[in-house]
Amino acid sequence: MLWPGLATYGDAALLALRLMVAVIFFWSGFSHARAPKERAKSIGFPPGFTLLLGLAEMAGALGVATGILIQPAALGLILVMLGAIQKKVLVWKTGFWGEKSSGWHYDLMLVVMNLVLLTVGGGRYVIG
Repeated sequence: MLWPGLATYGDAALLALRLMVAVIFFWSGFSHARAPKERAKSIGFPPGFTLLLGLAEMAGALGVATGILIQPAALGLILVMLGAIQKKVLVWKTGFWGEKSSGWHYDLMLVVMNLVLLTVGGGRYVIG
């Protein structure tokens, strides 16, 4: 390790990662849950599924943010993003970068961020 002294900030870095993931998923889930009919049209799912997706994203975000059941929350969010990648690649034929940065690179980053939380946990700064 080049700078071993930075390892003392690992828990703070995990907290920052958790909060970033939580903000992204909570906001996305809130937009799905707030207007499921409108969001359903844009993502190509029925409104009921879109509402369920939104609630799942918000629940996962709260789990990741607080550290309560962080591993199941991170796993659930990984599954959500794998579904988004599948839709973008196989249905919408979106490339990795996509047009206007709408590719699946963003989704893959969120998969990896949650993979870190799934395998490492949330660090010391958790509620649960």
